[in-house]
Amino acid sequence: MQLWRGRDGVPPGWGRCVVTIGVFDGVHRGHQQLIAAAMERARELGDLPTVLITFDPHPSEVLRPGSHPAQLTTLTRRAELVAALGVDAFWVLPFTHEFAHVAPAEFVHELLVDRLHASAVVVGRNFTYGYKAAGDVAELERLGQRFGFETTGLELVADGDRGRRVTFSSTYIRSSIAAGDVEAAADALGRPHRVEGVVVRGDQRGRELGYPTANVAATEHAAIPADGVYAGWFVRGEQALPTAISVGTNPTFSGQVRTVEAFVLDHSEDFYGQRVGVDFVARVRGMTRFDSIEELIAAMDGDVLATRGLLGLPR
Repeated sequence: MQLWRGRDGVPPGWGRCVVTIGVFDGVHRGHQQLIAAAMERARELGDLPTVLITFDPHPSEVLRPGSHPAQLTTLTRRAELVAALGVDAFWVLPFTHEFAHVAPAEFVHELLVDRLHASAVVVGRNFTYGYKAAGDVAELERLGQRFGFETTGLELVADGDRGRRVTFSSTYIRSSIAAGDVEAAADALGRPHRVEGVVVRGDQRGRELGYPTANVAATEHAAIPADGVYAGWFVRGEQALPTAISVGTNPTFSGQVRTVEAFVLDHSEDFYGQRVGVDFVARVRGMTRFDSIEELIAAMDGDVLATRGLLGLPR
């Protein structure tokens, strides 16, 4: 997959293509539907390449500083997921105040027509663009007729794994994660939610208790699940190791700083300084303040047993 950045990122001589546009935070099942539809249309039009346009930073942070939503995927992770789906080019447009003031017609003419020579554009039904989000799918269709490309607006709703109708949106997934319902989040994402970061030195208390943990300093704006204990996977490169994850302030020790700590099962390596991912599979319990170290250790013993069961491992 080609990676482009900036308005001038498109290589010279780029030909016709099919385009899909959005923030794509999470690359969730709705996004996957959108990308699949764009790729299918590209095949129908003569095996054209598919280009995905996204934005960095998140538009809300530029338009309303301090309002950046919890981030489901880093830009690097987004690119990896999109590449795995088969997209040909990943185009990142820096979202600035100047860019926010571009009129819908200018957005379409400069980016979709002059630079990409789009034959078709596939977006979500609620897609908006241009100054004050004045452009919508109907406007995109009108401009497409004028400039010679077709427009498809998709409704991103389908049956979820739990047998219920799910509106696939990043907002819904963020709310599920914030509530600790990582299984609902995984249902909509099509995979467990991942928190990425570098392993840093903690207070080493887990080691003293017989449960040494990797303290993961999450990336800025990362969507962190509600306080509690979770079963999941500790991801390092291509390796995924079973792990019990604690999210919270360590109330038993009157902690003040919220942390993500992973106890990697059946593994004794020190992961300090490594960049890793933590995949949240299921919630084991909420965060509890224990009256004694003995009670805490007993609870941790139970957490590990529960994690093994949830991950389908022998106890």
